[in-house]
Order: sequence, then C-alpha cells, then structure tokens
Amino acid sequence: MGCFQSKTIHLPSPDDDPPPPQPKPDPANGEELEEGQVPAFKEFELVELRAATNGFSSELIVSESGEKAPNVVYRGKLRNNRLVAIKRFSKQSWPDPQQFVTEASGVGKLRFKRLVNLIGCCAEGDERLLVAEYMPNDTLSKHLFHWEKQPFPWEMRVRVAYYIAQALDHCSTENRKIYHDLNAYRVLFDEDGDPRLSSFGLIKNSRDGKSYSTNLAYTPPEFLRTGRVIPESVIYSYGTILLDLLSGKHIPPSHALDLLRGKNLLLLMDSSLEGQYGDDDATQLIDLASKCLQYEARDRPDIKFVLSAVAPLQKQEVASHVLMGLTKTPVVLPTMLSALGKACVRMDLTAVHDILLKVGYKDEEGAESELSFQEWTQQVQDMLNTKKFGDIAFRDKDYKNAIEYYSKLVSMMSVPSGTVFVRRALSYLMVGQPELALRDAMQSQVCLPEWPTAFYMQALALSKLGMESDAQDMLNDGASFEAKKQNIWRS
Repeated sequence: MGCFQSKTIHLPSPDDDPPPPQPKPDPANGEELEEGQVPAFKEFELVELRAATNGFSSELIVSESGEKAPNVVYRGKLRNNRLVAIKRFSKQSWPDPQQFVTEASGVGKLRFKRLVNLIGCCAEGDERLLVAEYMPNDTLSKHLFHWEKQPFPWEMRVRVAYYIAQALDHCSTENRKIYHDLNAYRVLFDEDGDPRLSSFGLIKNSRDGKSYSTNLAYTPPEFLRTGRVIPESVIYSYGTILLDLLSGKHIPPSHALDLLRGKNLLLLMDSSLEGQYGDDDATQLIDLASKCLQYEARDRPDIKFVLSAVAPLQKQEVASHVLMGLTKTPVVLPTMLSALGKACVRMDLTAVHDILLKVGYKDEEGAESELSFQEWTQQVQDMLNTKKFGDIAFRDKDYKNAIEYYSKLVSMMSVPSGTVFVRRALSYLMVGQPELALRDAMQSQVCLPEWPTAFYMQALALSKLGMESDAQDMLNDGASFEAKKQNIWRS
C-alpha cells in the first residue's frame, strides 16, 4: 500500500506511556480573552500541565542549563492554544504545598508590561510548578554572549537597562522588593523584541531561599556572608547586568571595579559597539554600575535613583524588533480553506467532531457497500457491529470507548479505513494524547493519499504538539488537495 507524505515526522514508540487524559475546557483558562491579554492567575491541575508539555518532554526544555538544572523550564501549550513557560521545581523544594501556592498567588497578582507575568501554579503530590507567559525571542544572555548574526546594539542595551529598572521599581512599589538571582538569563524578549523581567525570580527556588545559580564571583557579598538576600542585593545584581551590557561578556565585579578605578574604560567597553554611543552616556552608565556594585549594601543607591539615572539615556524611538533585526512575519494561511480546515486552524475540536460526524464515511470510495455485500459471514458481521458501537461512542462523545472500539476494528479489517483512523485521531486529541492522534492522522493519509481531511488532522495534531512549522506545511498541503478536488468537481 502506497503512502504520500510531505514531511518526515519522528514519533514516539507505540510502547511509550501516553500522557493522561486532558480535562474539559475551562473558561478560567483564558479561552475568552482578547489576543495579548494576560489571563487571571489560577491553580492548574497537574494533568493539564503534563499534557501541555507532552509529558514533560526533554525536547520542550527551554532553560539554558537543560535537564541538569535543579529547576527546569519547559515550553508548553495549554488547551486554548496559549503558549506558556512552565517551571518545574526540584522535588522537595517546597514541602508545604499551601506555602508554595500562597507565595505564587502573591506574585500572580502583579501585572506589568515589563514583567513576564505569572498566570498560574500547580501543587499536586510532590510536584511544584509555575506557569508564566511565553517569551519567544530568547534571553539577554543569548543576545549578548552567543549572538550569531549581529552584536546586540547599544540602543537596545540601554533599553534593557531602562525597562528592567522599571520592572524592579514596579515590584518594589508592590512590596516585592526581593528579586532572587537577577542575571542575564532572567531577562527575556517578547514577540515585539521588548525586554521583560522574568517573574520566576520573584519566587524563591526553595522554601529557605538559600540557592543562587550564578557564579559566586557575581553573587552579592552579603549573600556569601549570611546566605540571605536583601533589597540592596537586587541593586548589586542589577549592577552585574549593567556590566554585561557594557562589556558584552562576563566580567567579575571585582575585576570590573579595578578597571574603573584605573580609568581603563576602553578595556571595559564591548569593542563591537565602537561608534554607537556617546562618551557621556557610556560614562554615566559605568558610573551607575560602580555605585550599584559597592561592597557595603548601605552604600548602594535605591531603585528610584537607578531609574532616574537610566531614564535620560533612553533616546531611541525605533521599535525593539527593528533594532534587534527580528522579522515579524505573521502566519499566512491558505486562501482557500474548508470548514474543517478553518476549525483545525482555530483548534476547535468540537467543531471538528461535528464536521467528521456529518461527513461520515462518504470519502471511503465504496468501503461501506463492500462490507454490506459480505454481510453474510460472521466475521464481517462482528466487524460491522464493532464499527457500529465505535460510531455510536464517537457520536455521543464517549471518546475513551470510541478509541477502544475503533482499535478493535482496525485489527479486524483487511483494508484499513481512513475515516476510522481520523475519528480515532480526534478521539485521542480529546483525551490529551496528541502523539497517537498524529500517528492515526498519518495512517489515514496512507489509506487516502490525497484526502484533505488527513492533512488537516495532521496539522491539528502537530499544532497540539507545538510543531507549528510542520503544522503549517500540512495545512497548506490539505488546502492544495482541497483546491484540486474542487477543480475536478467543477470540471
């Protein structure tokens, strides 16, 4: 039997444990929100976050230390198609679940344009997770130290200094003066290229808070002495961010201060910035860094002073994504999409179910009549009964039983049915198993190589798995075969 495939997609083994069922849609999850609006803070169920991260797949880890870090951050997709960042704490970081939820809820009340806002948490069993907005354009660390196309421009560096000062000032006015472990990994860039401060740093990495992930050379002196963070510690860490921005590399504060005392400013400045800044602006930023990095906490300025010092340096009005060279290209949908294609784009599983139910088996090219002709054999009668029970379960949205009957039917049929695979694929999606749904959608394409429905269902499953580029390709293929089908019908 032939198989037509647009792309090679690597799937998990059939023996892999599927993720647990996904709960029913919940309006509190943000389904009704306008685009860009931040949903209210909520407590998520573990089953939902497990499904959103494909069972906490290592392929979805976005924290730069990977699986080796004690606390790991994943890219996830909620059931309403919202991309999120999910931080999973190490076991026993927060033994008391209520203490963790209380801490997270307090941070969840903050809403500010310069923060990566926290939108939820989860405390089930020994799992402790935070859910925040997803930032698609990497960290300050990546743009400063590991750039590939162009060095980070001076005006963006000043903007980072200003925006992060604004974020810290806002947190301070909301009585959130402690920010744990401020560093270049905590500054992320949103879809517009604007820098934002991660809300994860407003929550301790453990109940006692005695964890600092940065190199000890960059750690506030008082933390080394007492193991505690104070508001002035945040200012010190902000000073290390300024050093990163000025130099474009990791320079220990003690070494940087030696350079400053020796008036060796050129040795401190990033050579790739030559000609981009005025000497006065650079001097002011260097002077501010020096003040922030004072050994004694009482000698450092407060956040209000820091904000007033960096605000005048923000002069460029060009949009951040332009300064960073980011191309904002919206997804271009095919011009012609059927009702099914549009439902798949919207991730509207209920609409997909209704359409599949209405279409039935009419794309199967006579499979039904062939079965009816052979109805006299007991084997075929059993097969028809199994199909009937599967179709009833599918109609009644009893997706668990639909999967069971359709699986039995697939094993009985000598010629597999594309419609059965598609219906089972949707049933898998409904119970939160997108990998198995993708496998079935691909099998339906094997049965009917130019069937638009098979491509649309693959697009839907791929989108659920966060594979947006592949999903777009499948959507385009489906639309192409849809157009071809319509042209033949018109002829």
